[in-house]
Amino acid sequence: MPADREKLAARVAALLPLGLGIFALSSADAASPPEPCPTRADIAEVASGIFVRAGRAGIVFEDDAVANVGFVVGERCVAVVDTGGSVAEGRALDCEIRAVTDRPVCFVINTHVHPDHMLGNAAFRRDGVEFIGHAKLPRAMALRGDTYLQRAAKSEGRELDASHIVMPDRTVTDTVALDLGGRTLTVRAHRSAHTDHDVSVVDDRTNAAFVGDLTFLEHVPVIDGSINGWIAELDALKLEELAVVVPGHGPPSAGWPAAAEPTAQYLSELRERVRAWISRGGDLASAQVKIEHSRSNEWPLFGFYHQRNVGAAYAELEWED
Repeated sequence: MPADREKLAARVAALLPLGLGIFALSSADAASPPEPCPTRADIAEVASGIFVRAGRAGIVFEDDAVANVGFVVGERCVAVVDTGGSVAEGRALDCEIRAVTDRPVCFVINTHVHPDHMLGNAAFRRDGVEFIGHAKLPRAMALRGDTYLQRAAKSEGRELDASHIVMPDRTVTDTVALDLGGRTLTVRAHRSAHTDHDVSVVDDRTNAAFVGDLTFLEHVPVIDGSINGWIAELDALKLEELAVVVPGHGPPSAGWPAAAEPTAQYLSELRERVRAWISRGGDLASAQVKIEHSRSNEWPLFGFYHQRNVGAAYAELEWED
């Protein structure tokens, strides 16, 4: 285990007196060559040198290939942005990288902790690969890692050990520039929004961006951070002149800022309805059953996630001044 990762793991573990096995990375953490390609992933080049495997609307641990994942090819090396929901997904993405270029992977960037975005990390653990994430990502991995492994193991029908959770080697509190040779990626840490540890990635050559789950298309947004913070972050992001964005869910790319509107509209209407419910003295249990949304027919899995979102919004907005 590299010394900086070991120090980071120890530092976070000290904050969490839970004894999580997540930090006891096995010998699989040692460098190993890429494995043969068992499966292939369908990818699209959404901008020059930027490739995306689009996900599909589905439920994590029940469906495969749920999130959008991709990679950026520089003159020196390749950066991967999110790795999918399993090592098999990560390996399939790695195969596509090798089909496109012989340049090595040098960075893996996780936009946030959710398992459909990072459980493929172990496919890229080898010499020369640096894992990047938000400064709060290690704590999120520590808190959720064991649960994710248990659910993934049940889904896959096999044992998964702690080596399947790969901690970041470098964390981001503001911005970090990653040089791929001939192009630079800027990784930006955001305030609490979809989660409390979202990052976005902007390519200086094409002005294209991976925005992770800060933007959902063809999938109802899911609140795991702050509804107020998410709306504020989207308002700020919409002012940026991005050529194209890769959302966390939906088509592999979309125009900006139009791509932000479905998420922003959903969140704004939900906030308005929950605030009104609270002002009338409505309780949480009733809110989750009775608060509807004008866009309920536009997204698959709306019923699966909307009640959760109502609960998350209520818990936050109940304590507003």
